[in-house]
Amino acid sequence: MQYLFPKDFLFGTSTAATQIETAFEHDWQGYTSKDGYVFERTTDHELRFKEDAALIASLAPCYRMGPMWSKLQRAPMADLEASAVHEYKLFLEDLRQRGVKIMMVLHHFTNPTWFAQLDSWEKEENIHLWVDFAKKTVDTFGEYVSHWNTFNEPNVYASYGWITGFFPPFKINPVKAAIAVRNMGKAHDIVYDYIKEKFPHQPVGISHNTVVFSAENVLGWFPAKLSDYWFMEWVPKHFEKVDFFGMSYYARVPHDPMPITYIDTPEKMKQLGRPHDDMWEYHPEGLRTCIDRYWKKYKKPIIITENGVCDESDVLRQQAIIDYAKILHQALQDGIDVRGYFWWSTWDNFEWHLGPSRKFGLYECDLETKDRRPRPSAEIFRKLAHYKMITEEVPSSELDEVIID
Repeated sequence: MQYLFPKDFLFGTSTAATQIETAFEHDWQGYTSKDGYVFERTTDHELRFKEDAALIASLAPCYRMGPMWSKLQRAPMADLEASAVHEYKLFLEDLRQRGVKIMMVLHHFTNPTWFAQLDSWEKEENIHLWVDFAKKTVDTFGEYVSHWNTFNEPNVYASYGWITGFFPPFKINPVKAAIAVRNMGKAHDIVYDYIKEKFPHQPVGISHNTVVFSAENVLGWFPAKLSDYWFMEWVPKHFEKVDFFGMSYYARVPHDPMPITYIDTPEKMKQLGRPHDDMWEYHPEGLRTCIDRYWKKYKKPIIITENGVCDESDVLRQQAIIDYAKILHQALQDGIDVRGYFWWSTWDNFEWHLGPSRKFGLYECDLETKDRRPRPSAEIFRKLAHYKMITEEVPSSELDEVIID
């Protein structure tokens, strides 16, 4: 069975600078992850720009990435650092020569140390500091960009930064989480207008993390409903000035009343008897559930800005590419305006508070040497991305043995 996609459909892979470049004066630097690694050296991307450009171009005709704010702007309102600009421009020019279109992300979770010391997004008076960086970045790199994301997953960023305390500033203060969202929303609106003035034909959107929150019992009903409202309704309404609705999707999260994940409650996940990767329940149908929800709500073009699985074995990843492609294909057949799909991630990286032992990459990245090696899934995705078609290849019996304990 073959599934064909429109010629202008955007297929790409995705990374974030902080997770692949060596730490530089940002609010994650020096943090010890859950698996014991210190957030300093990650994957040496800044030392392998040429090699990585070739790898990226081989996988897909599009690439979603963002520069490191802390490396580009060393102080409030400062000019962008010339040496960092030069390196990024060489990389972007290399990708352009290889025919790769760029979706650029202006904020992907991380802040310079100087911005964090000013209480970052907790204070409205700090909005202009990020806006200044964003405008300078647009001016400097705009010629290389085809699409923009202002913020990556503000719902995750605010939730983990101020509700669970997993991310900097490591606080548990829901009121400040809401303030941070409002301030990011105001910043988004300003920068949206600026980009449209400078580059009117470049679409500007947001990337929201989408989740199917489910209840396993009566006790799980309210937590699931509350999470859904905050994550899927309240935060997105602050970012509605967009040309496309960007969304990431990874999982369904059951509640009983607390969330059940393979990260924190692996025995409970096993007891459910459902497919899972190395972090969450594997529920590809949820991608369509979330697409339908936001298509009905906004009737704006949709781009899947991130989707993938955490899977060291790579067996599930190979099947997931096929599963998700079929879901996207059906959505297009049903008349939903889905414009693109970006796989997370191009190669293994430093998975925030969980560390580099969590594997999302189409390419493996050796923890010591940082050498990149293609996994079997890379070839499956490469064919999908470049030929705009996919065929079913992985036998389900092999898959079942790996993902259900």
